[in-house]
Amino acid sequence: MSGVFGYVGWGTPAVAAAMARSAGHAQENLQNVDGACIRSAGPADVAYSIVRNDCALALYGHPFIEHQGRRVTPIREVAAILVERMHDGAEAQLRTLGGDFVLAYAEPARNYLLLATDRIGVRNAVYALGADVAVFGPDCDTIARHPALRPEIDPQQIYNYLYFHMVPGPATAYVGFRRVPAAHCVTIEHGRATLHRYWRMPFVEDGNGSFEALRARFRTALDTAVSTVDRPGSTGAFLSGGTDSSTICGLLARRAQQPVPAFSIGFDAPGYDEMDYARIAAGHFGLAHHTYYVTPADVVSAVPRIAEAYDQPFGNASAVPTYFCARLAKQHGISLLLAGDGGDELFGGNTRYARQRQFAYYERIPRALRQALLEPAARRFGATSPVLLRKARSYIEQASLPMPDRYDSYNLLERIGPASIFADDFLASVDPSVPLARQREVYEDTTAASLINRMLSFDFQFTLADNDLPKVTRMCELADIDVAFPMLDDGVVAFSATLAPDLKLRGTTLRYFFKRALADFLPPRIIAKEKHGFGLPFGVWLTKDRQLRELASDSLNAIRTRGFVRPEFVDQLLDRDVAMHPGYYGSMVWILMMLEQWYRRAPRT
Repeated sequence: MSGVFGYVGWGTPAVAAAMARSAGHAQENLQNVDGACIRSAGPADVAYSIVRNDCALALYGHPFIEHQGRRVTPIREVAAILVERMHDGAEAQLRTLGGDFVLAYAEPARNYLLLATDRIGVRNAVYALGADVAVFGPDCDTIARHPALRPEIDPQQIYNYLYFHMVPGPATAYVGFRRVPAAHCVTIEHGRATLHRYWRMPFVEDGNGSFEALRARFRTALDTAVSTVDRPGSTGAFLSGGTDSSTICGLLARRAQQPVPAFSIGFDAPGYDEMDYARIAAGHFGLAHHTYYVTPADVVSAVPRIAEAYDQPFGNASAVPTYFCARLAKQHGISLLLAGDGGDELFGGNTRYARQRQFAYYERIPRALRQALLEPAARRFGATSPVLLRKARSYIEQASLPMPDRYDSYNLLERIGPASIFADDFLASVDPSVPLARQREVYEDTTAASLINRMLSFDFQFTLADNDLPKVTRMCELADIDVAFPMLDDGVVAFSATLAPDLKLRGTTLRYFFKRALADFLPPRIIAKEKHGFGLPFGVWLTKDRQLRELASDSLNAIRTRGFVRPEFVDQLLDRDVAMHPGYYGSMVWILMMLEQWYRRAPRT
């Protein structure tokens, strides 16, 4: 995986070479300074390392910096400016840096290392402390190559993975291996690491202005974001048929002299295929539309490769269509794919935002009335009560929970019950309260006051940085193609922060401003389309395809022996539950299968 890597403290040329091989290192980017190895891995236009006097700096990504009244973008120039400024306060310099990036800066003479990732978390950095050394890299696999570290899988993170379907930062799957969260830096001096947040989303809760003025600013920001990353002749785009991917494709098409290549994935499964919407967008913008229908056989062949591409267990099943879409683009000669990720989290597009707004109405009822009358009454409504009363009970039970706790009303692990899933010894070794505590910590770490902005801030971490961005970046890397995210451009992000909360979520209407501002640009059916996602019909296929079931059975039978889960739960899951509810229980089969597939190749002592 490309990025920055190395160590400050003890190491040898052989250690550096081993880490370089893991990181896919390009030889021309090697840089050394006494007492440290500070290197970058990747093509020369996105990876650069520099040594000046007693310090070294490695930079990866698409950063920019304001310098002497102009925006500097070539990575070599950005690195040269930064390395001269860092002596004046390394952390302060991060606030002058924009774009997507990961940075490592070291002053070995004073045993100092700084690691930082961009504001949104497009790029990745992990680190660990060993005896007389601080080691860092783009992933856990790379830093595990240093002999001072002893990778040991953390049981708590296995629990967290089954809760979230990924391992949320700043933790990793390994004891002592940590990830630098979005908009954070970590400084390491004399064997002590300190984490700092250097940037916060600057929400403006009372934003105003005429609709026409806001629309003009928004459209300009989008145009600039696409034009900044476009490589004419070699750029294509993901096209799901949703508002974000359709917008990116349309903006590309308006700039191009010939039809823009767009790539879509379909499924031959009712309720999962959105190809019709992708075709609407392709026809509307005159795109060169390329399609591929993923099959169960594709899933069987891809699962081991996808699991191996991640440095820790990753259970987002939409990694499969993402990979095949990126591979399709690569086969058609595309070197850069534009993805629409981020629009939901900036402009209020996820269905749970509307649902939480409905629950928030309950909070307006005086607490005394809720606790003395409504909640005791709701508890009396049981399975035999009329449907309307059962719905009232469900509403009150969920609305009674504070945010962000009520986000987990439908959490798969909580619904089934940890005691039903995990072996007793394993459950005794972990703290089941950790996932919710982490969610509360992230939810409170914002300057936003409104419900919608607090939810957006929360999702920057859990939905984007920990889930969707790793899904897309890793799958594109597996397909050997670059990816960029115009919706996460600094200008678009800054604009979204100024929108009044009511323009993001009006009542229960999602993306209120976004859709109005693009009503004359996007096809009406796409504007009116309900949020669907990029789901994989794994559970449905699991009940019908022999090879897929064999893969799942092999994986789950193996994980029975790991000591994580109850053998009887695995048996019931495969023999009864999936057949009863393929979509619901198929998700649990998938995350357990991907855990086992990852576990087979994970470095450990």
